[in-house]
Amino acid sequence: MKQLTHYDIENKQHQFPITIVCDAIRTPENIGMCFRISESFGVEKIYFHESSPTIENRIVKKTARNTVNQIEHASYTDFAAIIHKLKQQGNTIIGIEITDKSIKIQDFEFKNHEKIVLLLGSERNGIENIQLVDHTVAIPMFGRNSSMNVIHSLAITLYEVTNKISVGSSSSNSNRK
Repeated sequence: MKQLTHYDIENKQHQFPITIVCDAIRTPENIGMCFRISESFGVEKIYFHESSPTIENRIVKKTARNTVNQIEHASYTDFAAIIHKLKQQGNTIIGIEITDKSIKIQDFEFKNHEKIVLLLGSERNGIENIQLVDHTVAIPMFGRNSSMNVIHSLAITLYEVTNKISVGSSSSNSNRK
């Protein structure tokens, strides 16, 4: 067995109809890792709140590596306005959040939605205006803790979403930016 290096691996560069909206994420490491994870899973675009650390932040740059140049991103001022705009563009808004209406992530039918927005709540308060989402999904946990880091939740969710929506689809969409 031989461990492979970056030079040995050639990933299928596939972009999915997935947008990420970060609801006031404050930690630079989480912003940087949002870029890394999103790029790894072929996300189209990321939106950050204007009060979040920018890509000029030293820690964001270090954590994101070069992925800030590989994925489209923008900032927003008004959370409700960006959610309404994305809904008007045909997106289904899915909050990664524990609510009384959350569906277990493995049971959610992601394939039934043409364009998906995954909404991440802030580290401290979660998704503050939960009434704006169309659905919420929750990741079953088996320990004593009832929550996990927002970026770990994103990684698990992106794995589940891309796994489900790529089953049976062709890999002809290779228009990565």
